[in-house]
Amino acid sequence: VKQPKIGSNTLISNKTFKIRALLLAAGIGSRLKPFTDNWPKCLMPIKGYPLLGYWLDILENQNVDHALVNLHHHHSLVEDFISQDNWSININKSLERELLGTAGTLRANYDYFKNSTILLVHADNWSHCDFGAFIRYHLFQKPEGCCMTMMTFITPNPKSSGIVETNAQGIVQEFHEKSNKPHGNIANAAVYLIDPEILEWINQRDQINDFSTEVIPAFKGRIATWHNSLIHRDIGSFDELRKAQDDDISSFAFKKKARPNWYKNFSSNPIHTMISNL
Repeated sequence: VKQPKIGSNTLISNKTFKIRALLLAAGIGSRLKPFTDNWPKCLMPIKGYPLLGYWLDILENQNVDHALVNLHHHHSLVEDFISQDNWSININKSLERELLGTAGTLRANYDYFKNSTILLVHADNWSHCDFGAFIRYHLFQKPEGCCMTMMTFITPNPKSSGIVETNAQGIVQEFHEKSNKPHGNIANAAVYLIDPEILEWINQRDQINDFSTEVIPAFKGRIATWHNSLIHRDIGSFDELRKAQDDDISSFAFKKKARPNWYKNFSSNPIHTMISNL
């Protein structure tokens, strides 16, 4: 397929390719207690700006104009943040009274995502790179026969990550989820682009709920990888949350829209002091 001539950080119009995003924002954040006792992990401030806000900015920059955010822990706080802005994205919310698992969330929202390429994001991760290149790779450059592209990164904590083994083409051959004997340090960033085929596969299997342990192994040999060599951190640990505050993001364009009412309360939230004391 001939690749269109487009800028390095701009996605092709969504009129040509139907891409919808799932931002997973329901996590409890148990590793960040007591920080998450009163504040959701997906809204942890990074340089004074909520993590979920960066993800929404990334979607806007890539012309991904439909997104679904799943909610559970401190869901009212997340809903309040989303509602305080006139995002150009059409944002749907899916409240999970009981956590469904990533595959379960996709199946529960099948009608929303069917016939779309899905940008699947764990929105409590801090990730910056050329997302336009990531999306173009999946649409035009991934090896033949692959139906998913997994973003990878070099992890400082292999035992707490999903370690990926690939062949010379970058196709996943083995996947080791949080093994005590890691097979390297190239890890799954939990950011994916997936073709409709995978959603159909999940929808036909009511017993499948976990994406990492049940879906990925079923598609070994058909998962391409794209490496993020810039910024990717799992904000589930205090150490990574602290380090994220010092990351240089001057080369990235973020809108950081003014939300006077929301930010008035956010600026005085004790979470800022808790993080600065790490």
